Amino acid sequence: MARTRDDDACPGALQTHSAADGELARIRLPGGVMTADQMETIALAAIDFAASTLELTSRGNVQIRGVRDTASVAGLLADTGLLPSASHERVRNIVASPLAGRSGGLCDTRGLVVALDAALQRDPQLARLPGRFLFGIDDGRGDISGLGADVGVHALDTATGALLLGGEDTGVRIDIADAVHELLSVATRFTEARGNAWRVTELDDPAVLLADRAAVTPPGMTWPPQARPPVGWIEQDDGRITLGAAVPLGVLDAEVARYLAAIGAPLAVTPWRSVLIFDLDEGVADVALRVLAPLGLVFDEDSPWLSLSACTGSPGCAHSLTDVRADAAAALDPAVRSHRHFVGCERACGSPAHGAVLVATGDGYQARELHP
Repeated sequence: MARTRDDDACPGALQTHSAADGELARIRLPGGVMTADQMETIALAAIDFAASTLELTSRGNVQIRGVRDTASVAGLLADTGLLPSASHERVRNIVASPLAGRSGGLCDTRGLVVALDAALQRDPQLARLPGRFLFGIDDGRGDISGLGADVGVHALDTATGALLLGGEDTGVRIDIADAVHELLSVATRFTEARGNAWRVTELDDPAVLLADRAAVTPPGMTWPPQARPPVGWIEQDDGRITLGAAVPLGVLDAEVARYLAAIGAPLAVTPWRSVLIFDLDEGVADVALRVLAPLGLVFDEDSPWLSLSACTGSPGCAHSLTDVRADAAAALDPAVRSHRHFVGCERACGSPAHGAVLVATGDGYQARELHP
């Protein structure tokens, strides 16, 4: 894809985006991870200074819309540790298997996420990465590798990982212990070779990013994109419970977010616009489930909401031809299991790599075969 400018306009919490409904602030959450206090802070920022909702993104981040006081929001986020680097805040784009180290998977990759984020922030050159450049860390279960991150590692066992470019196995094998160095080396070479490209797949030859690394197995293997979030009662390997809550159309009421924070447990926002609440005793999990389900969060893995997503649409987006979320909600159908993503214009923002993308035409919706 030919780009007309060197950098994208992806918003952050400091560099906000002027949308039709006001300023939009996007808060990066490497690996989707946040504390209960951080969830409370974002919720209060939305209530006090913006529209009183949190939007969960397809990269496991959170954004708030209609921000009226950007300085106050940034101050609140910084005070709770959500803005550790002003220079690198837009490039802290890391998706990772959200259940790693707790339930299933081949390798506990949580430490890699923390180490990658810290090393990324220490490197001045990597502040030049486009805001759309994405790192992926998959614990071997295959949930993240199908998302097409620009550079990623897919655990093959506890010691070895496959190096991925654009979600495709390069055939290069790396030591898991060296994964942070390997991922950042590829990212550094991308800053030097990218020209106007924002994503690895836009390069004429992505293999230039591998330098002298030789493939030891045939390249080209890919992983199917995960279509549905982990929801419901999830038993952890240590006997405790994770609760998985899908958020219809990714729009979380800020007061409901405060209920999540009140549990006082670690949290993660997933790339499937859901929330995981970790490390719960059974009694606490049972009470939390009974409180949260009536508030609109979805814990049923058969819910039709899990097969439906949408872009912002109007009135928040000036490009949209219609109120996409209202149209998507009206199209909710328990009989439809395949994923449908409703968008308000040809840009098709937030489209997943699976299912049907339905584009508003001004006179209904038309299916689009290729994702942008």
